[in-house]
Amino acid sequence: MTDLPLGTTDNSVSWLRDRAHRAWLAADAERQLALFDQSLRADGGFDALDTDGSPLPRNGQELHTTARLVHSYALGQAFGHDEADRMIDAGMSALRTWHRDDAHGGYVWWADAEGPRDGPKLAYGHVFVLLAASSAKAADHPDADALLADIAEVLDTRFWDDARGLLCEEYSRDWSSLSDYRGMNANMHGVEAMLAAHIATGERCWLDRAGRILSFFTEEIAPDHDWRLPEHYDADWQVDPDYSGDPMFRPAGTTPGHSLELGRLILEHWDLEGRPDNGAPDRARKLIETALWDGWRTDGGMVYTLHLGGNDVAIADRYWWPVTEGIGALAALIKLGDGTTDELWYRRLWRFAESCFVDPVHGGWHPEIDATCQPVAHQFAGKPDIYHALQATLFPLTTGLSRHHQEIGRGAAAAE
Repeated sequence: MTDLPLGTTDNSVSWLRDRAHRAWLAADAERQLALFDQSLRADGGFDALDTDGSPLPRNGQELHTTARLVHSYALGQAFGHDEADRMIDAGMSALRTWHRDDAHGGYVWWADAEGPRDGPKLAYGHVFVLLAASSAKAADHPDADALLADIAEVLDTRFWDDARGLLCEEYSRDWSSLSDYRGMNANMHGVEAMLAAHIATGERCWLDRAGRILSFFTEEIAPDHDWRLPEHYDADWQVDPDYSGDPMFRPAGTTPGHSLELGRLILEHWDLEGRPDNGAPDRARKLIETALWDGWRTDGGMVYTLHLGGNDVAIADRYWWPVTEGIGALAALIKLGDGTTDELWYRRLWRFAESCFVDPVHGGWHPEIDATCQPVAHQFAGKPDIYHALQATLFPLTTGLSRHHQEIGRGAAAAE
């Protein structure tokens, strides 16, 4: 348990406005950033971290890991973290010199100090490059505009299907073949990155594209599936009920954590559009509430996946990131002032996270726990990620629904 209170016990006062809770959030964010400061190596790469912050050996690094670190430390810079600029510089350099494929264009999934390795080119990884570039621009990094221009060109020419208003997913490294697979996950993170790009650049096209993706999943797919989101589709964007791929990135069925994440993104997009009368808050609430109802275990935590239909648990493992996404979604709903149920859920998730995932000694969050809330390493080793947990601590500190970096700075200051 941490040495700072999560917040007041008075249900009439939202934790989002409670000084004790805001101070707790700020302290946890700083512990996370301090832990991941240790991941930067002398060669400019990033180590995977064990639970105590010591390096874990790995053969290269993934594109999304590099890009997420840039984004996370851009948030950290707005928050006022001293080492943020150093980490952003290293991540931007790694994207340019490690992951950038000078032979074929685009960015490879695996890379090391010697450069890109053979492997597929994934929309999932490329949208995180857009997120990194957008966040770096918000952080006034001198290389941000060049990275934004490059990744925008790659997304335009390779991944964006303008006829459908969606992203395709997977090419061979030389772009000679395109897989028939289409996925919700890459498109959801595409929305996240496009909203960040719109905020950073003011360019309307990013907001419009994010809206087209959201329209497909929340106006066509979700209502036809009882407000659950199938993960996998064929080349014609028909649900593929039999698909099962990588157990972490492409598990079969539906993933409640993704509904929570997409629910928050619906509200962010609606806010950036000027809050039109288009039913977006209602769609967001239906996704979020269905995910909580389906995914929350009676002994705490969110299950990872459900079979299509939502009635049966497929993967009962309890990971940190669905809880962080629930926190972000509920914080957004609370900011709309819709009622006390959201506040009760928000507190429930934070109390569970603080008891089972937050590491008050070394910083960061344990990524996976067993039935007794003890850390385990079935799917993950060490602490592989700062991105999810850092956003869970920083976004509730903002006053608005969108992720303006200056809002994070003001919110953090208000916690002191």
